Amino acid sequence: MHSLSLRCFGTGDGWPCADRNHSAFLYRFEPTTLLIDCGEPVSGRFKAAGLNYDAIDRIFLSHLHCDHVGGFFMLMQGFWLEQRQKDLTVHLPAEGIAPIRKLLQAACIFDELLAFRLQFEPLEVAVPVTIHNVQVTPYPTTHLASLRQAYHAKYPQDFAAYCFRLESDRIRIGHSADLGAPEDLAPLLERPLDLLVCELAHFRSEDLFRFLRGRPVKRILFVHVDRHRWNHLEETRALAEKMLDGIPFAFARDGEEIRL
Repeated sequence: MHSLSLRCFGTGDGWPCADRNHSAFLYRFEPTTLLIDCGEPVSGRFKAAGLNYDAIDRIFLSHLHCDHVGGFFMLMQGFWLEQRQKDLTVHLPAEGIAPIRKLLQAACIFDELLAFRLQFEPLEVAVPVTIHNVQVTPYPTTHLASLRQAYHAKYPQDFAAYCFRLESDRIRIGHSADLGAPEDLAPLLERPLDLLVCELAHFRSEDLFRFLRGRPVKRILFVHVDRHRWNHLEETRALAEKMLDGIPFAFARDGEEIRL
């Protein structure tokens, strides 16, 4: 059984945060390392962690909101200037590939300057991506459904958003990214989870805790907690203790490292 460590580079919600960075999570399944989301300032947090610039095997971007992709371009500039050597594939919603390539070019981060091959692959619903000993399976969420309903006629894009199941040997992790409703977690919970990394910003706490009660989850790590609940964390913690029926849980903080 391989070990797992999760380093939380950013645990804040989508609002400007003075005390928390934006979404970025580094999963290390020996020997595979994955980065889910690139909220800013992920480049600075990566540098501060003292990690080798070839450490990341793949990057997964759950959706295209700025608090999940806003640090991507500085991270790529860092990979260029620090002379990363290992090829890198970035998995993301298909509609983001062309504009992200154009923004890299506009920022003068040209393929010819990189000492590694950078490529992009679209996420496909329920189609697993295998990286060495790890399998990552994306599932759709309804996080952007209301925006799609309101703006699709004027902005005919996909409004795609994903959550992920990460599996390695007998370790199984669910990573919610951003949800539209607790029910979006259902595909991740079809099998027991060793850890669920779950946002708490876009629905009532009671609805999420009620949905998770009795589920086969060994441990929950709450992230992306909205500002109001973060400022009243003890109240949220007490409600979770009351409603989760004994499932161990914690609220993640920036820089925290969790090991399984």
